[in-house]
Amino acid sequence: MTKSLNKQVPSTKYRVPRVRYGVQNPLLGTRNSVLGFTLIELMIVITIIMILASISIPIYQASLVHSKEAVLRDDLFTMRSVIDQYTLDKQKAPQSLQDVVAAGYLRAIPKDPFTDSTDTWQVSMDESLMDPTQTQPGIVDVHSGSNGVASDGTAYSSW
Repeated sequence: MTKSLNKQVPSTKYRVPRVRYGVQNPLLGTRNSVLGFTLIELMIVITIIMILASISIPIYQASLVHSKEAVLRDDLFTMRSVIDQYTLDKQKAPQSLQDVVAAGYLRAIPKDPFTDSTDTWQVSMDESLMDPTQTQPGIVDVHSGSNGVASDGTAYSSW
């Protein structure tokens, strides 16, 4: 008596998938059993990052200098116009920058963006009178106390 075995192939529904131990590289036609980056690939990526950083850092530093120069120009314009307003309103020029703050024309003396201090402003005193009704001479101009040179080649103290 012979036993008949069921020779049917089990359905794909119950099959266990095969485990792949390596990944086929379609370009090289080889199998790699370990996945990851090679030392050469890492060195190339790090080199590209260093090149991009060496290009972007000087540009960033130049933009910081340009923004400080813009702040300095704006502060000088504001303080000069406030000194003129004070002189015309009070019939006398301020004797210090604190006089302008005390009179309410400025909330506070702005910081010089290059020296990072409010005490380094250089004031120009003059004996000439701005208006015939002015009774007392005093501050007529203000400059930065920085010894630096601007991006256009002029000294900040001459602005």
